[in-house]
Amino acid sequence: MKKIFSFVAAMSLTACASSQQYTPVIDNTHQQLVVVVANDSDAIDATLYRFEKKGRQWQQQGDQHAVVLGRTGLAWGVGLHPAQAGLQKQEGDGKAPAGIFELGTAFGYLDTLQTNLSYQAMTANDYCIDVKGSPFYNQLVDKSEVGDAAVKNSSEWMRRDIYSQDDLYKKGIVVKHNPYNVDGAGSCIFMHLWRAPSKPTAGCTAMTETDMDALLAWLDERKKPLLVSLTKQQYQQKQSQWQLPVLEN
Repeated sequence: MKKIFSFVAAMSLTACASSQQYTPVIDNTHQQLVVVVANDSDAIDATLYRFEKKGRQWQQQGDQHAVVLGRTGLAWGVGLHPAQAGLQKQEGDGKAPAGIFELGTAFGYLDTLQTNLSYQAMTANDYCIDVKGSPFYNQLVDKSEVGDAAVKNSSEWMRRDIYSQDDLYKKGIVVKHNPYNVDGAGSCIFMHLWRAPSKPTAGCTAMTETDMDALLAWLDERKKPLLVSLTKQQYQQKQSQWQLPVLEN
């Protein structure tokens, strides 16, 4: 039987503590960072950087490149960072989540991809559930196992080439946002292919296929990669506290 994939990741008890009790440290177990920085919280575009830790220093890998975000910009998501004051991501708000997140399984339409992430080839039965109140909220499920009723009203069929006639999910990566699947806090956050540099997403981070290929080939699950998505102001405020790399101008 195919496993039902959940976005839930094993998290330490300290990661659930309040911001007054816990300051996140991206320690040496995390050797890769994908950093996405937008001009402000309303921006639909941003710049993506790749960093790898050499010793105790972050070194940029390759050139930065453009990505697009949610149609209404960024709002604080639920991830490895402590809770933050300000606008919080909610289901259907069109916001990409800001914060620090683990990266999970790669996915796509092809049988295999060149990557050192785990990979799941999607079928016409694979859905991510974005329906509030569903027991499968924010989870990838197989319709043949959970039944038609479980995927009813979900708009996140993973084979968009079949149901939406586009290639947005031809290649992608699960972002472990809302890891405890809190109802209504936002679901089905991915990195995937874009429509165009001027076309935002519903809340994901998207890029060209060439840039996605380079990202997938570089990522290695053994290096515990993280995604850091912030505005420029947030990045400046959190850089020292969260031990983030210095960005080139």
